[in-house]
Amino acid sequence: MTGTAIDLLSVESVSQALAHHGYLADRGLATSVFLALTLKRPLLLEGEAGVGKTELAKVLASWTGGELIRLQCYEGIDATQAVYDWDYSRQLLHLRAAEASGEAAGLGADALENELYQERFLLRRAVLRALAPAPVPPVLLIDEIDRADDEFEAYLLEVLSDFQVTIPELGTFKAPTPPIVVLTSNRTRDVHDALKRRCLYHWIEHPSFDREVAIVRLRVPDVEVTLARQVAAATEAMRSMQLYKPPGVAETIDWATALGSLGVSTLDEDSVRSTLGAVLKYREDQERVDGTGMTELIKMAVQRALSA
Repeated sequence: MTGTAIDLLSVESVSQALAHHGYLADRGLATSVFLALTLKRPLLLEGEAGVGKTELAKVLASWTGGELIRLQCYEGIDATQAVYDWDYSRQLLHLRAAEASGEAAGLGADALENELYQERFLLRRAVLRALAPAPVPPVLLIDEIDRADDEFEAYLLEVLSDFQVTIPELGTFKAPTPPIVVLTSNRTRDVHDALKRRCLYHWIEHPSFDREVAIVRLRVPDVEVTLARQVAAATEAMRSMQLYKPPGVAETIDWATALGSLGVSTLDEDSVRSTLGAVLKYREDQERVDGTGMTELIKMAVQRALSA
């Protein structure tokens, strides 16, 4: 792949390159990225929200220098929003111009219709843009594929297996160099086996305590080490409380940033209570944490930070 051959010497070099761009991957994830880049296969990442799935695609684009092309999936998305569509307003203007000039009469209905479905009237959406020639292969992020419908998953199979799209009016568009494709899923539903077979797969867990501290220190360098450790410990404790939405790494970073902005150097009940909205986004979860005992949570976090 252009510009990254030296970086792909080993799994370790991939891990170092990701870390250089602000992403601390464990060996399993670094191996999956290495294989996806080496074998030119799409990479399907599953895991809880906020564990760093989308961020990985952004970092890959920063590392390789390729354009990040993001397709946010949602219920009801189809090819016209994700792959291609026709510029109907330009087609209509072309038709009226042909009629006004008398060209339409000379061409005939069939020939005029064929003119309307030329590549100049094609609107390239995210997927088709990712297949276009580029100096550096882009990173196509298909975000939250689990939110899309079965029909859209089926439509993507040609893209994921052959890096091409077939447009009935124009033929097949195939990428001269495969893009880097990253799919993410929060597993609100299972994606189909046919899609999984075309991808390498990796489940991203919440990081260990030490790794989360390192992530906070990397992403929020101004936060003191003591506070970073206490925040990571408190977040780790919250994940064991059977919350509706356990906090992810993104929330840990947000919380540390918020506390640092307030000049907090160590957790206390007032600072935790006033910034809880940075880490817990549901009222029920905040009530559960408060009901469990804020003082006890802080005590556990401080002890964990000191002992780890």
